Amino acid sequence: MKKLLAEFLGTALLVAVVVGSGIMATDLTQDVGLQLLINTIATVFGLAVLILILAPISGAHINPVVTLVDLIQGKSSVIQFIQYVVTQVLGAISGALLANTMFDQAIIETSTKIRSGTHLYLAEIVATTGLILVINLLLHQKNFSAIPAAVAAWIGSAYFFTSSTSFANPAVTIGRTFSDSFAGIAPSSAPQFIAAQLLGALIGLALVKVLTHDK
Repeated sequence: MKKLLAEFLGTALLVAVVVGSGIMATDLTQDVGLQLLINTIATVFGLAVLILILAPISGAHINPVVTLVDLIQGKSSVIQFIQYVVTQVLGAISGALLANTMFDQAIIETSTKIRSGTHLYLAEIVATTGLILVINLLLHQKNFSAIPAAVAAWIGSAYFFTSSTSFANPAVTIGRTFSDSFAGIAPSSAPQFIAAQLLGALIGLALVKVLTHDK
């Protein structure tokens, strides 16, 4: 239960950071570049802190593709995979509702922000591939202490170098459909993003296997 609570809180707070900072950014400025910068900085710091404090409890997956990769590698059971993913999704939705409430929005919103196009799906593949590479190569190198900063740094940089602004997380993608804000994504756009993220995770894992293979 401690592990599931950690995954719930981690995903909820991550989405609250992403959505809340997105709403704050649009309240503060009309400059889209500055809005993205505010959103990015908040996400980088929030994500790093969440991984740092929750990793000793649950592994701080906070992301179904991270849990999926663990399952494929035999590091977790099917039961744990299901429990983690359900908890992460519920946490993500709760985080979006919390952010809406904190900023006096309608508690339950549906995003109208369409995000579609092959270039965006490719960006999600790249962002998620990189995320899985960062996590699993550092784990292989037993450089555990670097993971919080490295993961946050990757996501932060991918906010700017990918056209999709690096969702790289199916649970967060679902959560962001519940916010009609700068950080939102329309429900009709979410399935394609999630499919791209799953593909990116598999590519990332394949690259990890190649890079860490001992002849």
